[in-house]
Amino acid sequence: MANTYTQLYIHFVFAVKNRDALIKKEWKTDLEKYITGIIQNHKHKLLAIGTMPDHIHIFIGYNVNQLIPDLVENIKTSSNEWIKTKRLTKFKFEWQKGYGAFSHSRSQLNTVVKYILSQEQHHKKKSFRLEYLEMLRKNDIEFKEEYVFDFIDDRNSNN
Repeated sequence: MANTYTQLYIHFVFAVKNRDALIKKEWKTDLEKYITGIIQNHKHKLLAIGTMPDHIHIFIGYNVNQLIPDLVENIKTSSNEWIKTKRLTKFKFEWQKGYGAFSHSRSQLNTVVKYILSQEQHHKKKSFRLEYLEMLRKNDIEFKEEYVFDFIDDRNSNN
């Protein structure tokens, strides 16, 4: 019988609803650990996770036995509930609908991991909005900017 071999690396990006800066430094590491558990429980391999106040980057070795939309939905739903149960914010926390999922080759692993782990420094120079639109363009993904995310605070900004 033939064996099946796969090696897929996926970089996920998604935002807090309305790009609200609700993820606080005091509990972002606990959130990352919680999401890591979700990923590992579904037999994916976490390579890097980077949380900013208004969005998150997750880079995994992808287990093809779970559909990408199901994994993202599980991460969002479970972490929403975890944040609410722990009462980590006095505001209503919700992940925004939609996400980015970008594939990378094995040769790009170190570059992507370093990029995700240096998000704080990266966003001192570039906004999440510009970062995300740049990722879409670099991956030749067709999109209409008005439907990407609800960038309420910087819809007309170049930052």
